[in-house]
Amino acid sequence: MTKQSILSRLMGYAGTHKILTYLSWALSAISALLALVPFWYIWRIIHDVLEVSPDFSQAQNVTRYGWSAVVFAIISIVIYIAALMCSHVSAFRVAANIRKELMRHITALPLGVTERYGSGKLRRIVNTSSAATETYLAHRLPDKAGAIVTPIGLLVLLLAFDWRLGLLSLVPVALGFLIMIKMTGKSMEEKMKQYQNALSDMSNEAVEYVRGVPVVKTFGQTIFSFKRFKATIDHYETWVIAYTKGLRLPMLAYTTAINGVFAFLIAGGILFTRDGVTKELLLNLIFYIVITPVIGTTLTKIMFMSEDSMIVSDAISRIDEVMKESPLSESRVNNVPSDNSIILEHVSYSYDGEKNALNDVSLSIRPEQVVALVGASGGGKTTLANLVTRFFDPGQGRVLIGNVDVRDIPKETLMDTVSFVFQNSRLIKASILENVRMGKPAATREEIAHALQAAQCMDIIEKLPDGIDTVVGTNGVYLSGGEQQRIAIARAILKNAPILILDEATAFADPDNEVRVQAALSTLSKGKTVIMIAHRLSSITDADCIYVLQDGSIAESGTHSELIGKNGVFSRMWKNYSESAEWKIAKEVNA
Repeated sequence: MTKQSILSRLMGYAGTHKILTYLSWALSAISALLALVPFWYIWRIIHDVLEVSPDFSQAQNVTRYGWSAVVFAIISIVIYIAALMCSHVSAFRVAANIRKELMRHITALPLGVTERYGSGKLRRIVNTSSAATETYLAHRLPDKAGAIVTPIGLLVLLLAFDWRLGLLSLVPVALGFLIMIKMTGKSMEEKMKQYQNALSDMSNEAVEYVRGVPVVKTFGQTIFSFKRFKATIDHYETWVIAYTKGLRLPMLAYTTAINGVFAFLIAGGILFTRDGVTKELLLNLIFYIVITPVIGTTLTKIMFMSEDSMIVSDAISRIDEVMKESPLSESRVNNVPSDNSIILEHVSYSYDGEKNALNDVSLSIRPEQVVALVGASGGGKTTLANLVTRFFDPGQGRVLIGNVDVRDIPKETLMDTVSFVFQNSRLIKASILENVRMGKPAATREEIAHALQAAQCMDIIEKLPDGIDTVVGTNGVYLSGGEQQRIAIARAILKNAPILILDEATAFADPDNEVRVQAALSTLSKGKTVIMIAHRLSSITDADCIYVLQDGSIAESGTHSELIGKNGVFSRMWKNYSESAEWKIAKEVNA
């Protein structure tokens, strides 16, 4: 991807603000040229001082030239500030539009895709990659315009007064430029990509580690759980140290070259004064010593621009990587399911394209039937439920709701048809009222209060300082896992969708909360088609049908009594569950 194509991509996000980007370049170039004018006045000051030396009181124009230099310097700064204001307005619009488009696209992606990336990596792409484009447009491109015209103006100044000293000044510049090209070539572009990969991996593992801290502390697995996170830190450390050591000699040579211009000028001065020192040569030598540091500053700017160009190129490629992920197709026809039945026809699905999480699964759930999915972890229970809610589409086969393929049901209609309560339901940082209202945006306070009461949440509301208007996550207001689950159930009750999916809804509830959650679920499940995912087998004994999933396939199905009678997989699971439920801790009391 070329720089021009990167710029074209970024300008596509700028809309009408792109004119401000181009204006910032023009203003920055004008500012850079005006910034060289004070050096001419400095030359005039030195000239007048040398002309009247040693009687410096005869230098009549020094004050006028000095103030003229100050005025042009101020004008240059003001114009540069205006350039940055233009570039920042455009850059902020580009970064904002990139984030909006990314988030719109991410929300349309299958859940399996977002899980594959990880929340840490996606967050970094959305925030850091868009921020990289802001830095590039707001600072580097205006500076680039100035850096292009500055050497042109410098070249005129260097050759105008004494072409011999001017050429000597350009020798270290040429050496520094060659070294800079060596440092910022194709290898640097690959190194920058590796650097961003290391940062992304470390960020992703940091997020996952922090999320798992409660489990880590509970089971005392601090060192073991830290292993993957530490591995990414160690990898980053190893890479950065090796990269830094690799740049030691080139950076030393570059710094020596651009700062070695004085050595060339002094050598030239000695060479050119063999026949005596003239005021003109002394004037030009002093002037060149004053102006040449600008060369090093300009070259360093160009080097950092090259680095930032690589950073933004990598940012764009990461943004494109996400944008190329295919979202779920949307039906343009409002196909409404005829009833609340659910049918899976030869459904298979794979997360990685290799091993199937579900393999040729077929089942039929009648309207208002309560079914349970059981089996060992990794058997495909949650995957099956996610296909019904269309968090992703099956690789093969069809999922039908009311005899309509879920892919042919508009997203809004499908979401109105299916409710789900996960084992780790989360609340947003908003009031209880707004959290529940997410289930039905047009709901009144009375409807929300009724849903909270039906979900056994009144004890929660009564202890909160502002009742249902209390904002969760602020001023020390936090809810336990079981309490959050009941609020999530209230949301589902308010939504009142005809199909309900419960994924280990009581997993994180304490005994008191579990009783309340079960009562709330009973209210929520009335008259609905229900799919329950459960490890507590005692909670699904009354299910109309139990499907036992094993390695992505249905091993057996039937009612609780029928499965016990088969003496198969479920029977063994029930036996193990019953034995574990009867375990007691015995304590021998010494007489």
